[in-house]
Amino acid sequence: MTGLEEIAARAPETLALAFLVFLRVGAAMAVLPAFGERTVPARVRLVLALAFTAVVAPAVSPALTGRLDGGALVTHLASETVAGLGLGLMLRLMIMALQTAGMIAAQAVSLSQILGLPNVEPQPAIGYLMTTAGLALAAMAGLHLRVAEALILSYEALPPGVIPDGALIAEWGVAGVARAFGLAFSLAAPFLAAALVYNVALGAISKAMPQLMVALVGAPAITLAGLALAAITLPLLLPVWMRAFDAVLADPFAAP
Repeated sequence: MTGLEEIAARAPETLALAFLVFLRVGAAMAVLPAFGERTVPARVRLVLALAFTAVVAPAVSPALTGRLDGGALVTHLASETVAGLGLGLMLRLMIMALQTAGMIAAQAVSLSQILGLPNVEPQPAIGYLMTTAGLALAAMAGLHLRVAEALILSYEALPPGVIPDGALIAEWGVAGVARAFGLAFSLAAPFLAAALVYNVALGAISKAMPQLMVALVGAPAITLAGLALAAITLPLLLPVWMRAFDAVLADPFAAP
């Protein structure tokens, strides 16, 4: 009975701490890579959010003890939601880098209209392949552990109960977008180089043989070259993306 009384006495504080953690975890879960995909059912995401809350709460409870009271509830609702969304969006930008790289590559080698797959977010076949492969690679590398670690460490960069400064959030966002676009262009560079060589060669052939319809000859060639280039380069490009993703997971708010 004494033990039950102690548990009952601590229950309100424990539930309050879990609620604070769930606010941040739930907001992040809405946009996290793999866990926050639109294809994942909402009930599954809710269960994942509760599971991450159970993992993160014991590690951050010392920083949250005594933080929640009636007057600060609204502040906590805003600060924890913004913190979770900020963390999730910084990681989501790395998936957008893969999608952007796929779009650039598809446009460069004329693969944007073939082999398309129905998806919640329509994208070229190469982009879909890169995104799916990247998510699978991240999940195999222990994404759930790294996300839990990032959520725990986020309490140092974004303290609980403190609404982040707007200028600081804007600075982090601009840095994250710049990093994502730089990475996307780097991943698509082989396809851009192939497109440059193709267009220069096509122009030279057209100049030498004006009567030849070079588009009819060149279109199948660049399509075949694009497919072959994808098969060769994607196994080399995905580890590059994975290293960049690991760096973001280790410090999501660092400047690129």
